Amino acid sequence: MKARLLNSLAAISLLSFGTAITLVKPESLQQSLSEAISGEAAYAQSSSVGGPLAKKLHGKPVVVDIYASWCPACKNIAPTLSQLKRDYAGKVHFVVLDVSDRSSTARSEAIAKELGLSAFFAANKTQTGSLTIVDPSTGKVLSQHRNNANKGTYTKVLDAVLSKK
Repeated sequence: MKARLLNSLAAISLLSFGTAITLVKPESLQQSLSEAISGEAAYAQSSSVGGPLAKKLHGKPVVVDIYASWCPACKNIAPTLSQLKRDYAGKVHFVVLDVSDRSSTARSEAIAKELGLSAFFAANKTQTGSLTIVDPSTGKVLSQHRNNANKGTYTKVLDAVLSKK
């Protein structure tokens, strides 16, 4: 009875953060519940986008923006993103995956497939207002934030990556 109640609580907690749950194993219940409480399960799906990105993106860090025109978080981070695009023009690739409506989502799926971001996009397309910095040669997620308008958060990561080149 107690385990069933805990499973229900974990599923409810995770669903409230927008992650669908079909089955929670008892051994992973505590971890799933703590991730849901901390909010990490909401948008940090993994530490990788699924592998290296398209060759044309190699050589520069990639900032992936999951965007929707109706998203308040997207509007909040827009000024920060504009500053980053100005400050890092020619040094960083910026990829916008627009999920505003069905047709823009379909276009973004095609772009994601072309760039090697299909798995990442499938896992994160509901997380509008998120910016993710990726190492294109490894596919490793270097930083991922949702509704974070603090420019310093991103410049710290981008400067560190660029200083190694």
